[in-house]
Amino acid sequence: MMQKIVLASNNQGKLKEFGQILASLNISLHAQSEFDVPEAEEPYFTFVENALTKARHAARLTGLPALADDSGLCVNALNGAPGVLSARYAGEPKSDARNNQELVANLAAYQDRSAYYYCVLVYVRSEFDPQPIIADGRWSGEIISSPRGEHGFGYDPHFWIPSLEKTVAELSPEQKNSLSHRGQALRSLLEKL
Repeated sequence: MMQKIVLASNNQGKLKEFGQILASLNISLHAQSEFDVPEAEEPYFTFVENALTKARHAARLTGLPALADDSGLCVNALNGAPGVLSARYAGEPKSDARNNQELVANLAAYQDRSAYYYCVLVYVRSEFDPQPIIADGRWSGEIISSPRGEHGFGYDPHFWIPSLEKTVAELSPEQKNSLSHRGQALRSLLEKL
C-alpha cells in the first residue's frame, strides 16, 4: 500500500521531482494545496528552522507525514546573502529577473565570486515528531555577471560550474538533478528513510 506524504510546498516542479524519486519507495507525494494548506511563515534566519516550521505546519493541518525543503543561494562575498531570502532578495513581488539584477549589482565591487546553492530537507511523521529526519546538500560554483542558458530557474543562469564550464541553466534537467544541492539532499534523505 502506498504511503501518503504531504509536500509542504505548492511548487509543482518540486512536487514532480520529489514525487518521481519517492514513488520507488511506495510513497505518494501530494502538494499541500490539495488539502487547502496555506503557506507557512518562514521567520527564521536558517534553512533548517524554516524547513522544520513548514513541515510541522503541513503535518498539523493535514494529519499526514510531511516533507519540506528550504533552499537558496549563499554568496561568500556577501556574507551568505541572499541565503534564506533568496526568493525575495529584491523584495516583493518575487521576481527571478529582479533578484538576479540585485545580485549582480551587489557583487560588482567584489573579486570573490564564489557561491553555493544549499538545500535542507526535513521529514516529520507528525506535527510533534521529536526526531525529524534532516538531510542537506551543497553545490558550489561562482556567480557570473551575464546570464547564460535556457533551463532551470532562479539564479541558475548566473550560477557557473567551473568543472563543467557551464551555468546551471545550460545543463539538462537530468544533469542538474544528478548534481544539484536538492538532488544531494534527497538522496541523503532516502538513505535515512
